[in-house]
Amino acid sequence: MENSNNISKREQLLNYVPEDILLFADGFDDAIIGLDTNSLRVVYSKQKMIECLLKDMELDDAIEYLEFNTWGAYRNEQTPIYIDEIDVFESYKTM
Repeated sequence: MENSNNISKREQLLNYVPEDILLFADGFDDAIIGLDTNSLRVVYSKQKMIECLLKDMELDDAIEYLEFNTWGAYRNEQTPIYIDEIDVFESYKTM
């Protein structure tokens, strides 16, 4: 997702933190929602990551792919943080 100046979230983060410190999940720039300023780790929305993959695969396949290849992977102390957005939990209340 880009702001009104057409600067991506990745570019915004790189304006403040050197590239060699940050670790990005390739292909998921649209799912970046922030930065953990304590650990300098990029924060991604799991729901937005799933949406990125739904263009090319079914929901179950997208979740399985992300669980195995991305969310469960540990690279180093800069491995990104993947979170569930609060509105996901709110939707369960209406069920």
